[in-house]
Amino acid sequence: MAKSDNQKLKLMLLARLLEQQTDEAHPMSTQQLIAALAEHGVKAERKSIYSDIAALQDLGMDICLQNGKNGGYYLAAREFELPELKLLVDAVQASKFLSERKTVQLIRKLETLASRWDAGRLRRQVVVTGRVKTMNESVFYTVDQIHEAIAANRQIQFRYFEWGVDRQKHFRDRRYVASPYALCWENENYYLVAYSERHGITHYRVDKMAQLQMLDTPRIVNDETRALDVSKYGKNVFGMFGGEQMQVKMRFENALAGVVLDRFGRDSMLIPDGDSHFTLTTDIAVSPVFFGWLAGFGGAAKILFPQSAVEAYLELCKQSMAQYE
Repeated sequence: MAKSDNQKLKLMLLARLLEQQTDEAHPMSTQQLIAALAEHGVKAERKSIYSDIAALQDLGMDICLQNGKNGGYYLAAREFELPELKLLVDAVQASKFLSERKTVQLIRKLETLASRWDAGRLRRQVVVTGRVKTMNESVFYTVDQIHEAIAANRQIQFRYFEWGVDRQKHFRDRRYVASPYALCWENENYYLVAYSERHGITHYRVDKMAQLQMLDTPRIVNDETRALDVSKYGKNVFGMFGGEQMQVKMRFENALAGVVLDRFGRDSMLIPDGDSHFTLTTDIAVSPVFFGWLAGFGGAAKILFPQSAVEAYLELCKQSMAQYE
């Protein structure tokens, strides 16, 4: 490309230099900016740098001048501050639904939002190897397809699989058709909350969905879907493990109030029961995962009713104990 053509890109190149190469601790002098532009075939003079920086400031870039021997221009503020980027990097690393390869790709993209100096600090906190990650590389795009189907008010069709001990996908012998209503995050996994004619309101782990396509058929709308509260659904279905929905009354020691409110929501009604206990009555999908959560509190938590839930809990405990007899 001729220098005359590159000249048209000067303002864009200057903005990129300031974004990628500068921060408060690493300003670039006017002469350094001129030299960096020259490496891209752009000729610049001191006066034009001043006017170009003023133009970028008018466009909203927070460019500051640091006076002194080692002073110069630097970008003082970006769309994302370093602590925010660190938070996003941590979230990406912790996401089990992202493969290790996609995790590295996303973190590299996040690094471009910082100066190269701060990008190095982000890179030093990255520890991906050994993390439990999904083996389904396409989950990133499945999420996007589901969002599109929800926005278009369309049903979806997909295959569902389980991982075998051979580390291979084992597909179920049918194609699923469902009306997608929401994506939710539970137990470090993405779940699709949907309506199917076979199961009613149900859920699917997104990283176990494959060959997804959007259908021309509109989503099913009925009394059950109109009454769907995704937030409440996530609280009641423990670990997204299906079970019979029933109203359960439980008794807890007062020290567990914070844990219970974190699980069921700050608006949960905690009823005092003596000086050291309280009770909670709520709708729950009674499942082994729910019982496991309750068992973690030992004698500090107890199911009061219904009796069917008490008996199911005792039976699960007996089965567990029998393995050690």
